[in-house]
Amino acid sequence: MRIALGNDHAGLLLKEHVRETLVRLGHEVLDRGVNSDEPVDFPDITFATCDEVRGGGADRAVLVCGTGAGALMAANKIAGIRCGLGHDVYSAHQAVEHDDANAIAIGAWLVGPATATEVLEAFLAARFDNDEDTVRRVAKLHDLELRSARELADRI
Repeated sequence: MRIALGNDHAGLLLKEHVRETLVRLGHEVLDRGVNSDEPVDFPDITFATCDEVRGGGADRAVLVCGTGAGALMAANKIAGIRCGLGHDVYSAHQAVEHDDANAIAIGAWLVGPATATEVLEAFLAARFDNDEDTVRRVAKLHDLELRSARELADRI
């Protein structure tokens, strides 16, 4: 798979481990993050990373910031992106299997290298289960995205 990797300054310490893990697992990495601890705005990094997925340049996105929460919020504001929080193995694969997640956010201040490796392995090995219930629920997520965009446009 082609994986877009994004990190802000707070995710810098875990970034190299994540990149090495992705390569070791046989994935191509598109680096859209920073290589400095100079402060940057995570919404910009998140958009640049997730836009690779939306545009077809990457199959999935991995986002690394301080807690994962900011990147998660930013990613889920981007049309076509469904991002899970990657602080544990179960949530990492469940987000793909039941919610068709195409991105995951990991908090470098909360998750160490060993857990990050296990989370990445679970996230990247997982496949959407495509059963009737999960297809219906993901379609509802898509509808929420469209409905809220229309409502916002109507207000302008």
